[in-house]
Amino acid sequence: MPRRAAILIVLGSVLLFTTIALAQDNSAPSSAASATPDSAAPASKPVKMHHDGSIRDIDAVGNRNVGCGRGIGNWYSLEKQIAMGRSYAQQVELSSKLITDPVITEYVNRVGQNLVRNSDAQVPFTIKIVDTDDINAFALPGGFFYVDSGLILAADNEAELAGVMAHEIAHVAACHAAREMSRGQLMNLASIPLIFVGGGIGYAIQNMAGLAMPMGFLKFTRSFESEADYLGIQYMYKAGYDPQALTAFFEKVKVMEKHKPGSLAKAFDTHPQTPDRIEKTQQEINTLLPPLAEYKVDTSEFEDVKVRLSELENRHKVLGGSDADRPTLRRASHPNSGDDGKNSDDQDDHPTLKRRTPSSN
Repeated sequence: MPRRAAILIVLGSVLLFTTIALAQDNSAPSSAASATPDSAAPASKPVKMHHDGSIRDIDAVGNRNVGCGRGIGNWYSLEKQIAMGRSYAQQVELSSKLITDPVITEYVNRVGQNLVRNSDAQVPFTIKIVDTDDINAFALPGGFFYVDSGLILAADNEAELAGVMAHEIAHVAACHAAREMSRGQLMNLASIPLIFVGGGIGYAIQNMAGLAMPMGFLKFTRSFESEADYLGIQYMYKAGYDPQALTAFFEKVKVMEKHKPGSLAKAFDTHPQTPDRIEKTQQEINTLLPPLAEYKVDTSEFEDVKVRLSELENRHKVLGGSDADRPTLRRASHPNSGDDGKNSDDQDDHPTLKRRTPSSN
């Protein structure tokens, strides 16, 4: 009887923890919505500044907690996230081809590191470029960040590239992967309560927190995507970019997918650029960010890098073709061999000039 009571207590505790964690994670994205109570207001309404150290306080960027605090909703320390991300980064690089051109990599890294400095990220970032036509970027836990070359070529200006990068940086800054994993493991704990009987709930949680991270956890819930949009436009703004570029890229993605379904990476397909998402982001820009006298939209360096990358990609396609794809010149084969025992190919395959025999009158 005491054992049964203990199991019921553990079950109740797990369910309670699960409920609290889900409430925390669901409130985090909605905290972005609730943090902007004026988001439903018309664009003409003046921007309301907040100075409370919360997710809506632009001046507090870099000195606020946007979701990485340890607790029921997040079981992973930053050190654990870095170790996990490093392990998955090795797998990514073993299965991917990276762009190594120093001009291109230095430029993209510089753009990204400027955004990181103007974000809430608490880990250093390592930024690399994957040689692929996919229009995408993804950041692993711990700041291991990969930008697809197709994204650079699809962007019309530097601000659009920065917008997508800022969105991915926000996922790391808010520890979305760790929180997604913690939530999934709480669900698992609720379904296998008997593992607590032997070693206690703390031991079980510790063991489950050491499980490897499925790559599927990088496909975030819509609420986390919404929060990444919300934080991303703040990081763009702090770095001097026009935040409107992010919504412009959303619109472009929507049009591209409409005209050529399946042309985009699966990450965009998982979280489609719906009119509601675009409108919500635009409203947040209008009500959260005080307009600046000028923004950085494009640079000649971006255009130069884009041309250089395009030339590099075209060169790879030419050099990377198989021999079967190339035209070849073949000699005609002759079964007969010459009188000297050598293959007639040595003589007959070469063109010869013969003198015309004059005809007799």
